[in-house]
Amino acid sequence: MLHLKARPNARHNQLAVAADGTITVRLHAPAQDGKANACLLAYLAEVFGVSKSSLTLLSGHTTPFKKVEIGGVTNEEFRDVLAGLVS
Repeated sequence: MLHLKARPNARHNQLAVAADGTITVRLHAPAQDGKANACLLAYLAEVFGVSKSSLTLLSGHTTPFKKVEIGGVTNEEFRDVLAGLVS
């Protein structure tokens, strides 16, 4: 499970992991009518190399703090992707 903060209306999509482990995803889509959530799931699917149907938004449908379940990714693959993004 991935805990993150989503920030809509960015210039481009970007996932960043701070040294303390905080995950922030900047999204190009606006926060209206579920556009940012759809953009978030599509972007995370691309980052982790899985299909969009492998992701489930568990909580945070209307807030910036979200929980996303990612299926089809081992713990090792998950850690490797995040480790490559630490800023």
